[in-house]
Amino acid sequence: MSAVGAAAPYLNHPSDGHSGQVSFLGIQPPPEVAAMPRLLEDLDRGTFRKLLKLVVSSQQGEDCREAVQRLAVGACLPEEQLGSLLAGTHTLLQHALRLPLASLKPDAFQNQLQELCIPQDMAVDLASVVFGNQRPVLDSMARQQGDWLPHVTDLRWRVDVAISTSTLARSLQPSILMEMKLSDGSAHRFEVSTAKFQELRYSVALVLKEMADLEKRCQRKLQD
Repeated sequence: MSAVGAAAPYLNHPSDGHSGQVSFLGIQPPPEVAAMPRLLEDLDRGTFRKLLKLVVSSQQGEDCREAVQRLAVGACLPEEQLGSLLAGTHTLLQHALRLPLASLKPDAFQNQLQELCIPQDMAVDLASVVFGNQRPVLDSMARQQGDWLPHVTDLRWRVDVAISTSTLARSLQPSILMEMKLSDGSAHRFEVSTAKFQELRYSVALVLKEMADLEKRCQRKLQD
């Protein structure tokens, strides 16, 4: 497999540390990010900057397959190492760019990278992408990519009661008819039982509560 083939899926388009802050990568760093320190040991900063530029260009919608091939030849990088580095860098930036600037500060970002054993000079280069002048363009591209799949624009429901059925003279069994409209103009209608509707209400309420609790914890950490 060529370096372009290994990296193609990424070119189209730690747990709490001693700092006491939740990592932007979540509780467990993705395996491709966790593998980066070992792969970066013998990589010079100039080559890493070229690699980083390719990842950023790919996230902006550019076709970088030929440039990846040229980098592999020019830097004499093994195909597997280059593909893994592209994958790890892409995933790392993707996780960092998901967070608003108010939630992730440059110092905290670089500290968390150092906890992952990312070399300091390369952590500075990564921070220049996440917090630099290209951030608005990357955010815009991320929003456009998020619009590829239709999303829910409207949800209506009503309760119907079956007074009788073919087997029962008196049923009085309620059911909920729901209509879901999507951003692509399609509409889906379906029927759910009362028990399933109550389960849906409970699940939504539970998720909203957990989101509110998480927001409060993050605000306390930012204040500290």
